Amino acid sequence: MAKNPPKDNSRKGSVTKRTQFQHPNGNWVKRNRENGQFLDQKTSPGPFKGVAKEPDKRQD
Repeated sequence: MAKNPPKDNSRKGSVTKRTQFQHPNGNWVKRNRENGQFLDQKTSPGPFKGVAKEPDKRQD
């Protein structure tokens, strides 16, 4: 049975091909899984929402 998409166009599940880790300075850094490129750094408290933390074995 098919599922209807969410009405508010939100993502369901974690962001694919992205992981995050906490830098020694306390900021969270988002990384591309395919080439290891750093994408973004979050300075506000807490990790990114919907992004898997490293090490992540779900998307291997």
